[in-house]
Amino acid sequence: MEFLSRYVVLIVLFICLCLGYIIKHSIPMIPNRYIPLIMAIVGTILNVWINGWSITPEILLGGMASGLASTGTHELVRNIVGRNETEQGL
Repeated sequence: MEFLSRYVVLIVLFICLCLGYIIKHSIPMIPNRYIPLIMAIVGTILNVWINGWSITPEILLGGMASGLASTGTHELVRNIVGRNETEQGL
């Protein structure tokens, strides 16, 4: 948990989460397997921008970790919602 609190930038995570959702559901020509790569790149660019265009290893790691955490967050929410729908018989 310390890694997440140290390197994951919440604003980058949520922007990547929204962007990944849009890509997954609106652009079918992009295979799902490329979405984590796209989110890592976008997360890195966003984090560098937020930090005044300075590039350090911590900023790069924070951007990549936030972008990749967005795909994990999507899967976590999808699995939780999917279980609830299955338990309710939907």
